[in-house]
Amino acid sequence: MALYSELPIYKHGCDLLSLAVDVQTQMPRAFKRSLGEKIHALCVEMLESMATANACRGEERLQQLENLLRHLRAATAMLRVSHDKRLISSKLWAQSVELLDAVGAQAGGWRKQTAATLSTAPAA
Repeated sequence: MALYSELPIYKHGCDLLSLAVDVQTQMPRAFKRSLGEKIHALCVEMLESMATANACRGEERLQQLENLLRHLRAATAMLRVSHDKRLISSKLWAQSVELLDAVGAQAGGWRKQTAATLSTAPAA
């Protein structure tokens, strides 16, 4: 088992957290604590789900990957609203889309692989 900190998905997740800090810094004061902190917290939750999924097997891993994807969808929606309301720059929005897509694709593949392993595993 690879260290979670060496996984490509984790590295993209760290980049996403770094971007979330930039997003929060760029937001007007009225939104830093509400929307900015929530985006930041969701990115931290995604990193925790990645690390936990790497340490788990079977149904537990599947559950952690579902949590990761749920947090990803919420962060995507909040970043989209932030861009639509012109709270963040188009440059940050474009960077976030690339990172969100990378994390989503890797998490989706990981989930698919885990589900396939569970369906082919012999019953205990």
